[in-house]
Amino acid sequence: MSLFTSKKHPEPFFRRDQTQAVLMLLPMLVGFLLFTYVPIIYILRFCMYSYDGILPGKFTGIDNFVRIFQRDKAFWEACMNTLVLGGKIILEIPLAMLFAVFLHKGLKGMAFFRVSLFLPTIISTAIVGLIFSLMFASFNGVINTILTNAGLIEKPVDWLGKKWSALMVLELASVWCYVGINMVFFLMALQSVPQELYECAALDGCTGFKRFFRITLPMIIPIFRLVLLNSIIGSLKINDIVLASTNGQPAGKTEVVMTYIFKFFFGYSTRRVEVGYASAMSVVVAVFLGLITLIYIKASKGMTVD
Repeated sequence: MSLFTSKKHPEPFFRRDQTQAVLMLLPMLVGFLLFTYVPIIYILRFCMYSYDGILPGKFTGIDNFVRIFQRDKAFWEACMNTLVLGGKIILEIPLAMLFAVFLHKGLKGMAFFRVSLFLPTIISTAIVGLIFSLMFASFNGVINTILTNAGLIEKPVDWLGKKWSALMVLELASVWCYVGINMVFFLMALQSVPQELYECAALDGCTGFKRFFRITLPMIIPIFRLVLLNSIIGSLKINDIVLASTNGQPAGKTEVVMTYIFKFFFGYSTRRVEVGYASAMSVVVAVFLGLITLIYIKASKGMTVD
């Protein structure tokens, strides 16, 4: 207690400005708790039930988890497809870094390129999926038309009719959609690097790529770790681009884990509703994502550039 504060009138637990701040945050906090933790509680409950969302659920214990690990090969195939699509970060992160370095130069007309590269980020990912499905359509698709007119192919290619070509289209769509936001993160990191370091490096004869790897990259490592983590988690949670473009076709070969769970939750695409089983799959995926995040955080603590 301060010497100037009377013992008869102690400082209140909440000052007026603190109370005002708490009241302003309260609606958002209530909404966060209501729409985040309440659904989690219901998911943890339903994963032990056979429940179709309408009739009373039947307690089945761990049967849903036994079904996941022993009988549902399609779920694990969807997990593998998710990991394959996660490989997009090999292209996405270097592209975002390259664009950020280019825009950091401050040349004329850079504002146009910044807006153009960031624009896909603010477009709905469902719209992006539709755009790419139309571009790579086997009939009157833009890509097939260009390749045919250039004489590179003799007949249209069914890009979305084969598993690996369809996964390639999904990866390209995802990179185009998210490279802009990662570029912005890298651009902010580059702008925070003190210019004095570059001036000192120039005096020592350090220029070009050597300056980038010796000064720039070590200084932006914290942002690099954040961007990489966001890209990994985002890749593993990819959903709406797949639904809007391939919808898991052909024959479910491009199904990813989030679309697979989604279809069981809502009975999408002629699949019957199984809320209990979808809840169990959600718990399994959440545990996997948590483990991947913890492993990454542990491994990235020593991420440095020599």
